[in-house]
Amino acid sequence: MVLPGTPALIVIDVQKGELTPERSGIPIMPGAPARHRLVREIVDNARLRGVPVVFVQEVHKPSLADFGRELDGTEGVHCLEGDTATELADGLDPRPEEYLIRKRRYSAFFATELELVLKSLGVSTLVLVGALTDVCVHYTFADAHQHDYHVRVVTDCVGGSSREAHDAALRAMEYLQRDCLVTAADVLDALARPTNVGVAA
Repeated sequence: MVLPGTPALIVIDVQKGELTPERSGIPIMPGAPARHRLVREIVDNARLRGVPVVFVQEVHKPSLADFGRELDGTEGVHCLEGDTATELADGLDPRPEEYLIRKRRYSAFFATELELVLKSLGVSTLVLVGALTDVCVHYTFADAHQHDYHVRVVTDCVGGSSREAHDAALRAMEYLQRDCLVTAADVLDALARPTNVGVAA
């Protein structure tokens, strides 16, 4: 079953800076325009089928006070308030009834209201798209797994800091949930065929 239980689509950090990594402060593997097109298609289809869409956006103060240890590694200053690169990617505008969760750390669960939102919606399965596969997607996946959610990572709708890091993160996530790796085609097919959605695993 591609989408067991009650799914929600979690759109993680699909922001304009992914299209200009040389200026965004974060390295990312090629292919962002194609990934963004697929993400938009999945968002549109999820909405048509009544699957909740939750947007997640990494945002930091220009003072850098809320970065914590994020700048200890390879990443430079990124996702500052007011920076065009921090805005959600074109065509990804949350509707009034949808949630936009802003985070200061990698995991979408850490110090945010995501768990409250998911419980309120009765969600049991998370479909993850976005960036970076080896950082924010992976950390969100790990927290979701430990909260006992089924998780599906859409492999052609996530991009890593490099191809090698992307592939390694996917393997690490699959180690935790054997059925977690799916493609955009798998998800779109499941959304088009209700028999592939909403059955407990």
